[in-house]
Amino acid sequence: MNKIFGYNLRENPKVKLFIILFTIFLIVLMFPKGESIESEVNVGSVWIKDDLIASKTFEVLKDPVVYEKEKQEAAAKVLPIFVRNNNLSMSIIDSLRKYNKIIFEATLESKEKSKIFLSENSLKVFLLLKKSPEVFSGLKIKSLNKITQQLNILIERIYQKGLLNYNYNEINKDSITIREGRYEKSVPKYFFFDRKSVNEFIKTFLESNVGFNNEVNDALFEYIAHFIEPNIIYNYELTQLAIENAKEKIPRNIGIVNENERIVAKHERITPEIKLKIDSYRIAKGEEISLAGKIAQDFGKFIHILIIALPFILYIYLFRKKIYNDNIKILLIAIIILFISFLTFLISKINISVEIELLVLVPVVSMLLTIIFDSRIGFYGTVTASLIVAGLRGNDYVFAVMNIVAGGLAAYTVRDIKNRTQIFRSFFFILIGYIFSIVAFGLERYDSFNKMLTSFAFAASNALISPVFTYGLIIFIERIFKITTDLTLLELTDFNHPLLKDLAKMAPGTFNHSMMMGTMVEAAAEAIGANPILARVGAYYHDIGKILNPTSFIENQVNEENIHEKIKPEESMKLILQHVQKGIELAKQYELPQEIIDFIPMHHGTMVMTFFYEKAKEIYGEENVDIEEYRYPGPKPNTKETALVMLADACESTVRSLINSDPQKIENVINNLINARINDGQLDEAPVNFRDIKKIKEVFQSILMGQLHKRIRYPNQDQLELSKDDEKE
Repeated sequence: MNKIFGYNLRENPKVKLFIILFTIFLIVLMFPKGESIESEVNVGSVWIKDDLIASKTFEVLKDPVVYEKEKQEAAAKVLPIFVRNNNLSMSIIDSLRKYNKIIFEATLESKEKSKIFLSENSLKVFLLLKKSPEVFSGLKIKSLNKITQQLNILIERIYQKGLLNYNYNEINKDSITIREGRYEKSVPKYFFFDRKSVNEFIKTFLESNVGFNNEVNDALFEYIAHFIEPNIIYNYELTQLAIENAKEKIPRNIGIVNENERIVAKHERITPEIKLKIDSYRIAKGEEISLAGKIAQDFGKFIHILIIALPFILYIYLFRKKIYNDNIKILLIAIIILFISFLTFLISKINISVEIELLVLVPVVSMLLTIIFDSRIGFYGTVTASLIVAGLRGNDYVFAVMNIVAGGLAAYTVRDIKNRTQIFRSFFFILIGYIFSIVAFGLERYDSFNKMLTSFAFAASNALISPVFTYGLIIFIERIFKITTDLTLLELTDFNHPLLKDLAKMAPGTFNHSMMMGTMVEAAAEAIGANPILARVGAYYHDIGKILNPTSFIENQVNEENIHEKIKPEESMKLILQHVQKGIELAKQYELPQEIIDFIPMHHGTMVMTFFYEKAKEIYGEENVDIEEYRYPGPKPNTKETALVMLADACESTVRSLINSDPQKIENVINNLINARINDGQLDEAPVNFRDIKKIKEVFQSILMGQLHKRIRYPNQDQLELSKDDEKE
């Protein structure tokens, strides 16, 4: 997957260059548009440049937050617009009269015929009134014809006043605008009926003009309600148009600065009014830029970001070759920088008067880079990210410093992380960093206490969100990019891991050997500047292949019987070689990181299996034995950590086999074993020097003073135990 058309994408320099340039290009796109970017000014700061003179006449624009607030206030004053339909009332009254006439005539005939013409409600009314004279008891009107006349009057009165198509509580204003043709007028909404009030009016009218007969009045109410429809209708489109017109009438500017007029004098303190003039001038200058000017400006932005990123790029190129040569890691760094840049871009689009820019989570960048790589990458990445987000905010120096301080402290808190929950202690350090910065710059700018208090709230939100966000992202990054962090390595040191449990159970001698090696290499790694956790975990898992055939190795043989005494040396060699390949297969099966898998073959390098080679020479004669057939397949160690495990493996096993060990013997064994591997070229690909070798010997000698299990003595071990002086004698 890393190769396409023969190119190694993971190391190809063209891919690396594309990632860097494309990242810068995307950041440039996030810069504010149409503005001449020079520097961001803050209220309370001092203008240290020469007098700023307007090169053209321009409008002084209102603060975006104030302007938006005024527009919203204007929109809130717009009353909902209702359109009155006068034709509807006439149509309904006419329909009611015709319908009354039809059903009146129909009720003079049979009941069965009436059902053909009448609705359920009208049939109920008129059949009720026709049923018997007793029905008219309690009524002021004894004639069916006069009742229908009163109903007509009722309809006319309702529509003279008007009926809304919304209830009062559904209209959020006390008044509404009525549009009739081209004319509009504002009236209280209670001037009209809504559905609830019209029902009350109908009931009152019937009681006053028809009489008090509940049975008849209920029937008449149901009948008349069947005809009523709203004639004052809310118009959404007209209302929205009125709102937009009201917003457009709000002036965008609060004044004008003429050409050659001074905007701000040198050493003058920035007031809110002066800041508005400066911001407006920047926008005005941006608007007059031609196409060629815009292209030149974008190129300047590109160079701007490149200059910021260049020290970080050079540091990685000169001192962190392992990262530089891995395009996946370069891509990961680019994605993290793009993430914080895009977050800054989004937050800059929110126009509110509080310090919402403090929600730009630069500490997330600091913690991610520190956990994934180390504290140096974390700090340099913090500085780079802080300068970029400050550039996106118009070269805001204050914002850059605040994020460098908070981000630097965040990187400090996770530089020696031992578990995932340790991430959350960063909250206090991030908060402290922001608080000190806010206080320092706030006092310098004469900020009010309330303003600083608001900034503290946003800083606290940042300090709380950043660790949580980092915790979630680190898991995602580990899985997607196959990155092995110290957190992953620490989890692998848990003895409850299935492979370590099997190793302790099936091959206890190998397990003890690996644990002792872990102690040795961890201490040596700290001495030579290697990764102690990686070295220790590599030592724990370097011999897991012995789980499958533990008795082939003497440290796991409980009795005195050694199976290699009964088989040929070439067969023994094959048995020993199997533990390397089987170990790699087991590691992949349990999804160990590649960095750990590398320890399995590299801790042997291409060393000769001396014991079996010497045995083969005794049996077959030296001329009949090819030494290359008795070498491990490699590869050789290519990191400090794998080199440490190779050296510790040889020293620990050999010292453990000493019969009468003393400090001098241990020192001699360590010196001779390490020198032998150097002379054999096993450390040629590992980045260790003679100073490292000296420190490694000292650490190993201080630790290897006692062993628990017996080891075989190698044929040339007598010579290894002698010092150089003894050999000369």
